[in-house]
This record gives sequence, C-alpha cells and structure tokens, in this order.
Amino acid sequence: MSRSFIYSLAALAPMLAAPAMAQSPWSGTLGAAVMVTPDYLGSDDYTSRVLPDLNVKYGELFYLNLRDGLGWNLYQQQDWSLSPFIGYHLGRDNTGDLSGFEKIDAGLTGGVRLSYQPGAWNYSLKAETPLGGDVEGYKVTLRAGWRSEIAPNWYAGFGPSLIYSSKEWTQDMFDVSARDAARSGLSRYRADQGYWRLGLTGSMTYRFASDWSVTGLAGITQLSGDAKDSPIVSQVGDATQTLTGVVLSYHF
Repeated sequence: MSRSFIYSLAALAPMLAAPAMAQSPWSGTLGAAVMVTPDYLGSDDYTSRVLPDLNVKYGELFYLNLRDGLGWNLYQQQDWSLSPFIGYHLGRDNTGDLSGFEKIDAGLTGGVRLSYQPGAWNYSLKAETPLGGDVEGYKVTLRAGWRSEIAPNWYAGFGPSLIYSSKEWTQDMFDVSARDAARSGLSRYRADQGYWRLGLTGSMTYRFASDWSVTGLAGITQLSGDAKDSPIVSQVGDATQTLTGVVLSYHF
C-alpha cells in the first residue's frame, strides 16, 4: 500500500477519534499492524510492513477504513445498506524484480457498495473505477465474512473474496511494454482480457482489556487468467500469494 496514503490516514485517525466520548456517535478501532506481504501483486518476494489499523464509524451514516475507503450509507433497510464511497488503488512502486519498470501511480477511486449483514455473517458487493493515477477500467469485489465469539474474550473470523479486474485495469497492472521488456529482460506482454483473483482470510482475536485487543491473521490469494500469464507473475513472481500479520487495536 502506498506509504503516503497510509501516513495520511494515520494522521487523520486521532482527529476522528477525539470526539469519542460518552454518547458520541463516533466508534471504531485505532491501532497498528505488523504485516508480511508480497512486494507487489504477483510477486514471490515478501517484505514486512507496519500499517495503521483504522476502522471508524460515525453512527450508521459514515465509515472510514483501509479496505473500503470513506463511505456514506445512503440507503439502509434492516440488514441492507447501499453506500457510495471514495477508495484508493495502490498502483505499484517498482522495486526488486520490477526496478526497470515505469512506476504505476496510485490514485483515488469512486464506487458504490452494497452490503448485507444477517447476524454473524456479512456479505458485500462493490464496484469502483479510478478517479486518478495510472490505472483505468473498473474492479468488482465480492466478499463474505463470518465472525463470532468462540470463548470469553476470544473471537474467530474467516471469509472468502472474489475480485474481478477489467481488461484495462489488468493491462495497466500486468502488461510489459517494449521499454519495460528492454530494461528488465522480461518478455513483452499484452493482456487481452480481465482476470479473477480468489482469496481466503482467517483471524483470531483476543480482547485482553475492555478497550484493547490483539489479532492474528493470515490469508492466501490466487491470480488467474491474463494476470497469471503475465511475465511479471510467471517469470519473476508467483500467482499464489500469502499474507500474515498481527494487529493491536484500541476500541472506542
């Protein structure tokens, strides 16, 4: 994830949390995570990162988190909600195997999210398109998740995800231009269609104090189609990727 975006959200978090007192509409978690993730989407090299844990809500009206961005619950009916949102696409800082490639600038996205939460399960479907940066096209994300208390102060969760990136989005992230090929030694490549990414994550949380918790998490994703066939993945990367991490969170 782009460091400048992470730092800006981390700086914003204390300001959002400041009004969180009795009877305040503000709620959520703030904290920090230590993650081991791939260098880039499709990489077989891994690096450690320290990231903010940010999940803030203003009543049932607005939300802000790193996964779903800044959203407004425009429509709510029982367990359903519909929200337009401003998100973020990561682009790619090209280092290591891709140090000869031109950088792909990150940028904001705009989209809409439909969610349904009948108890311990939650489901969401969102579509977004870039508003800036070097990526074009659109991306559609379908997620399901389950979370429940399995023992006093212990919570378990897991969930699958399925992401489709359009042809244009795939080309911007996985094409190898003549210039990139000449500078990196990889084969030239042009994606002909979009691709699917399948993921599965799991977590275990221990609430060790009334306002504090620690969470261990792990996940795996699988690239397919024209993303998997790109030399960025097939020659110097891996279509199967994992992530692990520990998150310390303050609840307010």
